[in-house]
Amino acid sequence: MVPFSSATKTINPIFFIALGLFGIYTIEFGVVGILPAIIERYGISTSQAGMLVGAFAIVIALFGPFMVLLLSKLNRKTVLVTCLFIFAGCSLLSAYAPNFYVLLALRMIPALFHPVYFSLAFVTAISLYAKEKATQASAKAFVGTSMGMVLGIPITTYIQHQFSFEAAFLFCTLVNIAAGIGIAMMLPKTPKAEKVTYGSQLGILRKIPLWINIGAAIFIFAAMFSVYSYSAEYLEQVMGVNGETVSVMLVVFGVGGVAGNLLAGRWLGINMARTTVFQPILLAFSYFLLSLGEPSSLVSLILIMVLWGAVHTSGLIITQIWITSEAPEAPEFAAGLYISFINLGVFIGSGAGGMFVDLLGLKGTLWSGLLFIVLALACIVIKVIFFNSKGVKERGAPKRERQEEALL
Repeated sequence: MVPFSSATKTINPIFFIALGLFGIYTIEFGVVGILPAIIERYGISTSQAGMLVGAFAIVIALFGPFMVLLLSKLNRKTVLVTCLFIFAGCSLLSAYAPNFYVLLALRMIPALFHPVYFSLAFVTAISLYAKEKATQASAKAFVGTSMGMVLGIPITTYIQHQFSFEAAFLFCTLVNIAAGIGIAMMLPKTPKAEKVTYGSQLGILRKIPLWINIGAAIFIFAAMFSVYSYSAEYLEQVMGVNGETVSVMLVVFGVGGVAGNLLAGRWLGINMARTTVFQPILLAFSYFLLSLGEPSSLVSLILIMVLWGAVHTSGLIITQIWITSEAPEAPEFAAGLYISFINLGVFIGSGAGGMFVDLLGLKGTLWSGLLFIVLALACIVIKVIFFNSKGVKERGAPKRERQEEALL
């Protein structure tokens, strides 16, 4: 039998970095899969339960850059491990939260450290490889991000239905503990971060096209999470899916999401503007299919979930490239803006979705999503017509580089 210490030496540290990213995004979005259980357990409304997603996102949006700056002088490895154990501890306490407000408060703590881990994970992954392999390193690390976003919900839904409410949170606890131990054992000692002058990076904030792109990203995420934040509840009450099948359908959603990411990566390399325009249009079409209610067959339901998953998840890559391509001189700062503003979109979308639920019932989430889709398309069209009428070729990176970047 191979000793644990010897076995771990064969595992690249980037695996544990990606596992940590999977863990924090499962904490952020996995709660969506157990919203029906939370509503029943604490006797709250659907819109109140949606605060668990929205409040998490707004904390990231408001405090993310400040927290990253505050901890930037500390040892990178120490901060990564500390963040993961904070995530694990909060998940453990959440499993036994006595009331909804304690659960909500326990969501705020990991939200503060989420952007810190995300930013340092990105930098650390790149530092493990030669400069010419930086893109591949980033792609490997961000597998955890996409898997957490895509599979976090169906995994927690399945665990809750098969075992218990507490088990869903304990799963997140174990994932983050494993990632923390792995990084502590496998990641080489990292030097303190060098002092960086932010003047040139802040200069990108003077770019009007960048702000238009940010606006489009906010509205796309608001459209996505107006509906996605209430997906488990919507599938049960509107689509007529029972509890156990909901978890299966969310896995199907995740499979569609993986395919959507791959396709979006290829299409972005061909024409970024066209791909960005089509994403919200196809998202609106998937909402139209959802509005039809209970499908005629299981096959129809699966096809709807695959399409919805593909279009929804592709929005992650598309908005990231849409924003960062406008600021190639400051990619890390642009990535920081991306994290903050998409979480602002999540907050706006989940909150608006809850309001529409109160006014129009669960189908109201679709109207909320469509409203934000219209706003997103307006931003995209303005950007393409007035600032980038020929697409991305005159402004973007060479095709091969864009395709590699799109794989993030």
